Amino acid sequence: MDLRHLRYFAAVAEAGHMTRAAAALGIQQPPLSQQIKALEAELGLQLLRRHPKGVSLTAGGRALLAEAQRLLADVDAMRARMARIARGEQGRLAVGFTSSAAAHAFTPQALRECRRRYPGIELDLSEDHAAALTEAVAASRLHCAFLRVPVAQPAGLRFATLLEEPVLVALPADHALATQPGRTLQLAALAGERLVLVRRPGAPGLYANLLALCQQQGVAVTVAAEVDRMMSNLNLVAAGVGLSVVPASMRGTHGDAIVYRPLADGGALRAPLSLVWRAGDEAGGEGEPVAAFIALVMALAPAAPPRAGARRPRKAGA
Repeated sequence: MDLRHLRYFAAVAEAGHMTRAAAALGIQQPPLSQQIKALEAELGLQLLRRHPKGVSLTAGGRALLAEAQRLLADVDAMRARMARIARGEQGRLAVGFTSSAAAHAFTPQALRECRRRYPGIELDLSEDHAAALTEAVAASRLHCAFLRVPVAQPAGLRFATLLEEPVLVALPADHALATQPGRTLQLAALAGERLVLVRRPGAPGLYANLLALCQQQGVAVTVAAEVDRMMSNLNLVAAGVGLSVVPASMRGTHGDAIVYRPLADGGALRAPLSLVWRAGDEAGGEGEPVAAFIALVMALAPAAPPRAGARRPRKAGA
């Protein structure tokens, strides 16, 4: 049985008139009548009663209409699903993030907007440090990842800076530098202090820049501990192991045990938020949702450059 015959029959049954149905279908009335007669011959029963004011359904016609409407709705739904898959609006998307990238409001905002706009995309989320995330994207274990400063930029990967934010000094609440509310610190105030840093092989950018700036200005510091993740970093600060420098969006973590202070001469220390993906994925592959996600993130990001051939997106708050 041809689906076209069912569509023609359903159109006539719903219109109650052969000529009006033909006009709605964009065909002539005689061919439509022939198609209905062919369907009746195939099924071996009369579907319609013709009368001067149009047509009405027989008992067999009423039964077929219910079945035809169900089948046609299923076919339309299937076509819509296939179209969403072709546009990258359905399927699985593996996204990674560092703990500090997740702490910025932009990352959950982008993930929520993806869920809202593309409910057919199943998000598979995971956390790791920047080096492991970059490796996972390169090895196709992740489609993309949010991180801070790229550890390395292997061939075949694309990186985009989505935004930048200032850094803050994180101090144990009982530290002498934390006793003056709202005080802005000079870099020289860190002289002789013990620092807790994320391991440079895992997240080298911010902390390599911090140590380089200290050396440049003759500020001697001691690295008391290195950890794999920035949240572990703050856990040690809260425990009094030492000080650290973190992106401003992490202010408030362990608010009862850590005091955050601006760094007056730390202007060179900026904490970017970046997105990494495999080169070419932004163009979109058949059935791949990653292109839709990249386009969404770039449209939301206040600092991301416009994609080739696209208008600069309206800025959104981060």
